[in-house]
Amino acid sequence: MKHEILETIKKFDTVIIHRHVRPDPDAYGSQLGLAEIIRASFSDKNVYSVGEEEPSLAFLGNLDTISDDIYQGALVIVCDTANTERIDDARYSTGAKLIKIDHHPNDDAYGDLFWVDRSASSCSEMITSFYETFRDELVMNETAAMLLYGGIVGDTGRFLYPSTTDETLRLAAKLVEFPFDRPALFQKLYEQPLETLHLSGYIFENLIVEPNGAATIYISKETLEKFHCTPKQASNLVSSFENAKGLKAWIMFVEEENEIRARLRSKGPVINELAKEYRGGGHPLASGATVYSNQEVQEMREKLMQLCDTYQKGL
Repeated sequence: MKHEILETIKKFDTVIIHRHVRPDPDAYGSQLGLAEIIRASFSDKNVYSVGEEEPSLAFLGNLDTISDDIYQGALVIVCDTANTERIDDARYSTGAKLIKIDHHPNDDAYGDLFWVDRSASSCSEMITSFYETFRDELVMNETAAMLLYGGIVGDTGRFLYPSTTDETLRLAAKLVEFPFDRPALFQKLYEQPLETLHLSGYIFENLIVEPNGAATIYISKETLEKFHCTPKQASNLVSSFENAKGLKAWIMFVEEENEIRARLRSKGPVINELAKEYRGGGHPLASGATVYSNQEVQEMREKLMQLCDTYQKGL
């Protein structure tokens, strides 16, 4: 499949790269990293990266604003996005050919070509592997290496998550051969405004871990306003309390304008099936969903309790 993808890229003069809404470092890293590799390798191609910009990740690079007509006859590649509902910019389907590159469960096998590797820690790891496979034909530069390394770091929790494999570390080691400023990258990835730190204090005070290891926290719009935080800033705190003793799985509910975002994390119980029940999905231990009522919030809480009960009993 990697060979087919490379040969397809070679055939098109215009390549447009998408990723998912509410981007994280891996979405930015894989999208912009692949774009940088294609530009460096094929100087005659027009390469664009599109989607709504995330201010907290703007240091990684800028996105392009393009007109609809550029999609005519173009190759479209979507990175790090499991299903079509989460693709940022609906024009992804208007190109001449569509490729999906992703590391989530392939529940929505969209695209004319799709390369899905659930064993990869991140889509950025996959793009790094893609480059290494064809390193005689492709060019990696310092910018691409920085972007892909940042994506891997983000999706592995600084190499702490179980998704980190020997292959992850091997490919990351190849990227750090390029002289980008790793300390500066880490600082920008993880620095937080004081408002967010104050909100994290509220979360620590109000989080209750049940005897079976389940926990939930609800961040209302009023709470966001009190701490002068955005829903995105609140959601970024979902792993801030993962070291709490006895914690097995948890959901952070963040109230937005017309919906409630549910961020699910786990140290053992598989939670992505629960996320799928509520218009979401993701990895077995890290997923997201969307709910629209207090009733659905309560339902998710009860189902999380059941998951942790079953896990605790070893069933």
